[in-house]
Amino acid sequence: MKRKITQTLVNGLTPPERGNKITYDTEVRGFGVRITKAGTISFVLNYYLKGRERRITIGQAPEFTATSARKKTLKLRAKITEGIDPLDEKLNERNKPTVTELYNDYKSLHLPKLTDRSQKDQISMWQKYLLPEIGKKKVEDVNEADIQKIHRFISRHAPIRANRVIEVLRKALNLAIKWKWIKDNPAVGFDKNKEFEKERFLSEEELTKIADALNNMPNRQAADAIRLLILTGARRGEVLNAEWSHIDLQKGIWIKPHTHTKAGREHRVVLSVEACEILKEMKLNSTSNYLFPSSKGTPIMDFKRSWAWLKEETGLHDVRIHDLRHTFASILISHGVGLPVIGRLLGHSQYQTTMRYAKLMDEPLREATGIISRVLR
Repeated sequence: MKRKITQTLVNGLTPPERGNKITYDTEVRGFGVRITKAGTISFVLNYYLKGRERRITIGQAPEFTATSARKKTLKLRAKITEGIDPLDEKLNERNKPTVTELYNDYKSLHLPKLTDRSQKDQISMWQKYLLPEIGKKKVEDVNEADIQKIHRFISRHAPIRANRVIEVLRKALNLAIKWKWIKDNPAVGFDKNKEFEKERFLSEEELTKIADALNNMPNRQAADAIRLLILTGARRGEVLNAEWSHIDLQKGIWIKPHTHTKAGREHRVVLSVEACEILKEMKLNSTSNYLFPSSKGTPIMDFKRSWAWLKEETGLHDVRIHDLRHTFASILISHGVGLPVIGRLLGHSQYQTTMRYAKLMDEPLREATGIISRVLR
């Protein structure tokens, strides 16, 4: 049946007793309106291309009217004339990867290169912030407005966290470019919240307070972990996840596997005599593969309660665990150890990272220049 498709005709359609019924237009070849037994009305286009007959749904009423459906049909007809198949385009669009699919690939291909702690942290970012907001969007449809919206939302309560979340998304989108999913990264150059670097360096007097308090700490496991943090400058996760197989007590060497380091590469650490003594004593009482096992046999996650106890005991309420790493570097610098050596001890992959401590070198440099003065005198 052919009739000119108008809105009056569409409004007057009645459902068939079964299946569906299509009325084709008298002016635009292949343009039709279909009504199902349930009363659903859709506009369709039948066409031939490359020897195949195909049918594409333009859209449903009432979202589409007879006039708007006709206009879209004419545009599709123009594409068909150029040899472009609109149904293939529609299927390709439907098959384009979503942000959730990007996350799944990012999780399986990229995250295993990071430490366990970093993996858990990034998975939390995706699940808490990114997937609920843009998980269903096509990767190529993510734009700067999406990035800014997510960043603003997180910034209300956690401005630094907001920066980290977008940095993770930016990395994932860079991988999408590498995989040829998209051409540009909308997360590049986003407006970061200001970050004021907090660096706290403990004095010798403060370290003495901590050392004395550790002797009385109820949790001996936590006390040993903190002592190793002080003596090695290692990160908390590196110490807590350490295994006895990584440590050679005879040679005094600790080899951190690439899965345990932030830089993602193996890090060889020369241990002090004091660190070895602590480890030897721990080894005598150990029945686990891990230095600091939990009751479940896995490494302990943290020692927050013990750290809180230590701060209360010493009165050093502003000290963070990571400040022990800063202090490790500052003490070495004050005794004339060069930045390249400190960088190797800390496991920095880039010299620029160690250069953050360069400002602490004023005193040893002043001492060095004083040699000239003493010679002249």
